Amino acid sequence: MIKLIQSNRKKFFLVLLFIFFIMIVTSIALGTADISFKQAFIALIKPLGLFSEEINAQVSGAHSLIIYKIRLPRIIMAAMVGAGLAVVGVAFQAVFKNPMADPYVLGISSGGALGAALAIVLKVGESLFSFSMVTVFAFAGSLFTAFLVYNIARVGNKIPTINLLLAGIAVSFLLSSALSILMVFNHNKVEKIVFWTLGDLNTSNWRQIIVTTPFILIGIFIIYLFYRDLNLMLTGDESAKSMGIEVEKVKKIIVVVSSLIVAACVAFSGVIGFVGLLIPHMLRMMLGPNHKHLIPFSALGGAMFLLFSDTLARSVLPSAELPVGAVTALIGSPYFIFLFLKYKKRVV
Repeated sequence: MIKLIQSNRKKFFLVLLFIFFIMIVTSIALGTADISFKQAFIALIKPLGLFSEEINAQVSGAHSLIIYKIRLPRIIMAAMVGAGLAVVGVAFQAVFKNPMADPYVLGISSGGALGAALAIVLKVGESLFSFSMVTVFAFAGSLFTAFLVYNIARVGNKIPTINLLLAGIAVSFLLSSALSILMVFNHNKVEKIVFWTLGDLNTSNWRQIIVTTPFILIGIFIIYLFYRDLNLMLTGDESAKSMGIEVEKVKKIIVVVSSLIVAACVAFSGVIGFVGLLIPHMLRMMLGPNHKHLIPFSALGGAMFLLFSDTLARSVLPSAELPVGAVTALIGSPYFIFLFLKYKKRVV
């Protein structure tokens, strides 16, 4: 099966795109509002002007409001965040030469969580430029953490990989401790803080999408431009240097771009785990280590996985909504263990 996929990558990608489209239509239809799959499909294609007025009229004004104002922004945000986290996972696994590296290895999620918690506890106004202050503080906390870890790890003009890992772990523990202390002294805010840290796409809107899209899409494109460098870096830094790769320069660009992507994702969706760990690892087993294929497939795979998880999170219970981060962990951890047991000889 794996050899068949590797020999027909383009067809496999098109199949995944078709499945992704079906997932979008299904996600639009699912929910408390009574929207059929046909209405969801018509609403999704309607802006293209392919249907007659009679067919378009089958989607009522109320349904259009629900689809275009609530469900579609949430679907797009889930896809964007999933794609961003998966591609950053691919990049970090190559830079750190560790298949267990994930987008939060530099402690960016801890910085975002602490920033969000501070905004919740301090009640620092309602919004800034129509954005929640929780989002603003989370973004600032994520970027500050990335800047702090980078400068702690930096040795002159170089950023040794092991230094980045150790600095990320140390800063992550420090910020997590600060978050725990903050929660101890603010019992009445614990539930809201915990729910945010577990991931939440419920407040997604078009304004947020307009802001996050440049960070994620441009970031993914920049990372893709370095796919050859990432391939060579897998052989070791010295080997990559001998082949003409400016390893330290590539590391800096990947770390900075990836940090911006993760900061945007964390700020608008909270901390969502396993996307950047599971998807690249699973696709690497199927497609091989070539980042020319791995990056675009991971972007699509991450979008599909997070969309599926978020749809499940808001649909599994009729009167409540699960944190999407809890769903990704619930799905991802057993499957990751299964994959590891099945392919552990390859991992070694």
